[in-house]
Amino acid sequence: MVREKTISRPTTRKVRYPESHWALLREKREIAKPLMRRLANYSPYVHGSIARGDVHGGSDVDVVLIQATPSYAVEIALGNLPVLRREIVQATPWHLIKAHIYLEDDVSVTFPLVKPTPLEEQFYAFGGALDLEKIERNLRIPGIDKRLMLIDPVADGHVETSIIGQEAAAARKIGVGLDIVRERIEVLSRRDSVGRTGVYLKRMLSTGESFEDVLRHLGAADPNVKRRIST
Repeated sequence: MVREKTISRPTTRKVRYPESHWALLREKREIAKPLMRRLANYSPYVHGSIARGDVHGGSDVDVVLIQATPSYAVEIALGNLPVLRREIVQATPWHLIKAHIYLEDDVSVTFPLVKPTPLEEQFYAFGGALDLEKIERNLRIPGIDKRLMLIDPVADGHVETSIIGQEAAAARKIGVGLDIVRERIEVLSRRDSVGRTGVYLKRMLSTGESFEDVLRHLGAADPNVKRRIST
């Protein structure tokens, strides 16, 4: 899939959804709901286009937990669902270390393995995040996409507006601090100029390995990982 580039010029447009779009949104949410119900004790969210409503065929269904949760509790909650793969990922040496459990290539559960910083706790709200109760009520929420466009749901679709030059207003609209808006603008704009440089850490787990045991071994061998575990 071609990655969407950020839009740096001031622009606003209205997007109306055809019935096929609403059907796709319902389909994606119906995949997310049973996973969220299984994880209801751990405050699950869906985020991004599934929460905002501006889905497309390649939209992933990622159910996320914002706070660090023991991996055994997550895996018990998922029960006998078939798992495609499990992995530990850290984008850079100073970023949050996350666990990903993939049930399909485009269906996953994500949760932090270390305590997130206040800024990291706002990451999903930046793109738009909804809990199970709001998904059950078929709500949509404003959020900012990877083009740095504010997606503001309306009855028949959404209005999208570039946040460049409107950072404070965008932060107020989606209910996050200005720092996370500035940080995401910097990260996404840099990807446009230098490209994606990969991730610092990506470790696939074998059957029988636990996330916490593997992370401890990684921390013993890598001071950057150890530092993030201890903070």
